[in-house]
Amino acid sequence: METAFISVLTRIFRANLASRQRAPKIPSLKELARIRRHLERSIEDCSGTPVTRLRKQIDQAHTPQELWLLRNDAYQLISQRHNQAVAAERINRLLQDFEGWLDPKQLVRIQ
Repeated sequence: METAFISVLTRIFRANLASRQRAPKIPSLKELARIRRHLERSIEDCSGTPVTRLRKQIDQAHTPQELWLLRNDAYQLISQRHNQAVAAERINRLLQDFEGWLDPKQLVRIQ
């Protein structure tokens, strides 16, 4: 009987621990604003309708994941304004802003 009780407690403990580990970290408004600011800074010397659209999407993003998905659009705009090397450099600088908010497997440098 005592073994069954310990077994049940162990399963409850493991389930509780697992659910805590999977729960996504919620950024503060200050942390989200910092990521937004850095993403916007990466396109600050770009102009045109697509840039205006991207700035609006950046402002409306609610999570680091949403902002991460917008980096491809930023890369394209920077590439058009400058070149792919400059775009890769700017986007790669953003990686540190997303550490801790995304699965590390997603944080891949652009070559």
